[in-house]
Amino acid sequence: MSKSFASLAALCASVFVVGTSEYLVAGILPEIGADLQVAQGTAGQTVTAYALGVVIGGPVVTVATARLPRKGLAIGLMLLFAAGSALSALAPTLEMLLAGRVISSLSHAAFLALALVMATSVVPEHKTGSAIATVASGFTVATLLGVPLGSLLGHAAGWRAPFAVLTALTLASVALLVLVLPRQQAPAMSVRDELRVVTRKPVLLAIATTAVGFSGVAVVFTYIAPLLTRVTGFSPAAVSALLLAYGAGSFLGNLAAGKLTDKSMTATVRGVFGGLTGVLAATPFAAAWQPTAVLAVLVLGLLATATIAPLQGLILRHAGAAPTLAVSVNVGAFNLGAAAGSALGGLLVAAGALRWTGLAGAVLSLTGLALTYLILPRNSTTPQTDNAAVSIAA
Repeated sequence: MSKSFASLAALCASVFVVGTSEYLVAGILPEIGADLQVAQGTAGQTVTAYALGVVIGGPVVTVATARLPRKGLAIGLMLLFAAGSALSALAPTLEMLLAGRVISSLSHAAFLALALVMATSVVPEHKTGSAIATVASGFTVATLLGVPLGSLLGHAAGWRAPFAVLTALTLASVALLVLVLPRQQAPAMSVRDELRVVTRKPVLLAIATTAVGFSGVAVVFTYIAPLLTRVTGFSPAAVSALLLAYGAGSFLGNLAAGKLTDKSMTATVRGVFGGLTGVLAATPFAAAWQPTAVLAVLVLGLLATATIAPLQGLILRHAGAAPTLAVSVNVGAFNLGAAAGSALGGLLVAAGALRWTGLAGAVLSLTGLALTYLILPRNSTTPQTDNAAVSIAA
């Protein structure tokens, strides 16, 4: 096993653990509410607190740790995540659970940004897209397996059990990182350099593209289960099977996009957004007939996470030698896009327009496509990532 493969595998496993934590609470809210004697809506604040910690706390932690050696920082962030998970498992009150979730969330964006940058530093420059996709696949596997299994465990053994298992998995991931990650010195760039990079116009446009483009997926996916049951007429069991297929498609689409990004970042990012625009626009009409609805779900799954590698590649292209904060902010932009898309979808559903959420998603994805033309020149064919960006701490 090559050192680069081992490093990518360890980073991917760590991202899987972090990704599982992000959505775990949503599946065990009834158990949390009953045990802590609070309403489910109140227990749902733990989801909001985590999201805010990712969006706001992630960049703050990234700035605060910008000058630390990379391997030690990765291990420290995962230990912080383990502490938050352990506190969540033991929390006697909602307030303590909120504190545990916030502590975990503070390491979320900072660790993912660090993992993506470190991934690009252990592979040749022409394989950075694949490296990003490999690490990011930890999130798609978390959605596919981690979250459902965590929910099942929570139902069977109580809501604290998944957090206890998550703590143990985090410590196992720490051991992997200790064993296989190469030592990397602190980057030479200062906090001021990181802040200067993140305020560059191309970087800000890339972050906006992430938030706007991903919100288009969230508008539809957040409410895809009621769409498939109420409009298409699928049974709940059939919907579960379709969501499993969606998750498998997301895993494959993410890896394929990584390979394509290595060949042409420009064509990949525009092709993905173009495809998303088409499938989202077609979804309201495809939902009327079960075979076309199945096809729409499968295509949406393939394309939904295919945005990760090219969009993070965009950030790395324009971030130069100080990419960590910019990547961290872009991670937050994915979360912000998901939250904004979910909120917009909720308004449409409340207005009785459940079937037509796809049209709103298509407009947002088309906006993301338009933004790529402001960032990437028409004749760009290869991901000309600055060498310093992929050897930030080598």
